Amino acid sequence: MCVPGCQEVVARRLSRRGLFKGVAGAAAGAAVFSAFPPPRAAQAADVSFTRAVDLTHALGEDFPTFFGKPQLQMERTAEFSKDGFNMYTWHLAEHTGTHLDAPLHFSADGASADELSMEQLVVPLAVVDVREKAAADADYQLSVEDLKAYEAAHGDLPSGGCVAMNSGWAAHVASEKYRNADADGAMHFPGFSKEACLYMMEKGVVGMASDTLSLDHGASKTFDTHYTWLPSGRWGLECVAGLDEVPAKGATLVVGAPKIKGATGGPSRVLALV
Repeated sequence: MCVPGCQEVVARRLSRRGLFKGVAGAAAGAAVFSAFPPPRAAQAADVSFTRAVDLTHALGEDFPTFFGKPQLQMERTAEFSKDGFNMYTWHLAEHTGTHLDAPLHFSADGASADELSMEQLVVPLAVVDVREKAAADADYQLSVEDLKAYEAAHGDLPSGGCVAMNSGWAAHVASEKYRNADADGAMHFPGFSKEACLYMMEKGVVGMASDTLSLDHGASKTFDTHYTWLPSGRWGLECVAGLDEVPAKGATLVVGAPKIKGATGGPSRVLALV
């Protein structure tokens, strides 16, 4: 089930925004993009690495989903014993498993998955560890203070790079705790705060990655993080795995995003070169 009221909120948001239609909307849109222009990806330097870390969960029909219903069905259409080869037809929702959120996902005319340049998908990676805070508070939102603490320890957030939240939630992917829904259907898992989004935008960060089902915390009904981040031309990753194996600074993120025309996102193979 969806968080109570979430579909109504999305509908109101899209209607109310008209996403920058009309004179007032156009002025607002211009102000947003003047303050936080679409990010430029970091220029690739000489990248050396000793190992690749897979940040992708294996996707099966039973993978937990935001709406609580299966979003992948595999229909066998050929079998080796009869046909000489194996093949399945997939019935798949875009936002399933470890996947990309393209700008189009939460905007009227943002870039679709196929329109993201390769330069935006191979970028420096910063991993912000909030595992202790998330263990104490399932509704924890990564904060500006967390980002500033990271910078004090490791240097500036990577302009043109990606910031990943390691909340430890990937360890729960095979259990009900990954969704952590209460009796009313509201989910409880960590996410990024809107204020953290704005801070990262000021720093020129191009992507964010979450090890939970959403960029927003699970109990959100307004999706402020999605509506702040994606319409600015930036992308997100959800259901990321393996962040425990990646250093806080120094890795390069490689996002194998789907190149499907008009897609709002899709399952992606995500790697960290360490």
